[in-house]
Amino acid sequence: MEIGPFRLGMRTLKTALAVMLCIVLFKVLDRGAPMIAALAAVFSLRQDLTTSVSFGKSRILGNTLGGGLAIVYILTKDLFSNDFLVELFLMPLLVIIVIVLSDGMNNNSGIISAIATLLLIALSVPQGESFSFALSRVIDTFIGTFIGIGLNFFFRPKPQEEERAIDEDLAELDKKEKELQALRLKIQQKRAQENKKVD
Repeated sequence: MEIGPFRLGMRTLKTALAVMLCIVLFKVLDRGAPMIAALAAVFSLRQDLTTSVSFGKSRILGNTLGGGLAIVYILTKDLFSNDFLVELFLMPLLVIIVIVLSDGMNNNSGIISAIATLLLIALSVPQGESFSFALSRVIDTFIGTFIGIGLNFFFRPKPQEEERAIDEDLAELDKKEKELQALRLKIQQKRAQENKKVD
């Protein structure tokens, strides 16, 4: 459905349904607030199943890394009696570790989700809660990710929506290629100037 530049497509409806399923599931299972699961579902839901699964793998790896380091953070903070200095220095260090490890594992698309998971879990732990709370939040991210992927498995896009998604992806790819060409040209010009200076 389209009204001028505004459209209500299948992906929008699936995103809303994913959030609804997280809310219902968490209410039925009495898991508490579904915030992390709902965010994971929204992040994982892409235009089609193939993209969702590909992004889902990246997200799961990122969630595992971010959640694992959140547990390290919580245990370290407990060890030092919740000292503010631990938060001040350890959290930025863990962010660096997330980025370096993600880059080293060639999971650059999972860096944001890993950092988001780390921050959401580590900085939302209520006083007195620790390992079990962090582990539950990590599980929440997996629940949301599987809901997002599952919805794309059961609700496949119509051919015209799939065609529109491909067109949008191609337009984005074309834009990125132009940016890359501009960067290459800039680098070549800079190298040429440096070579002239050396001569």
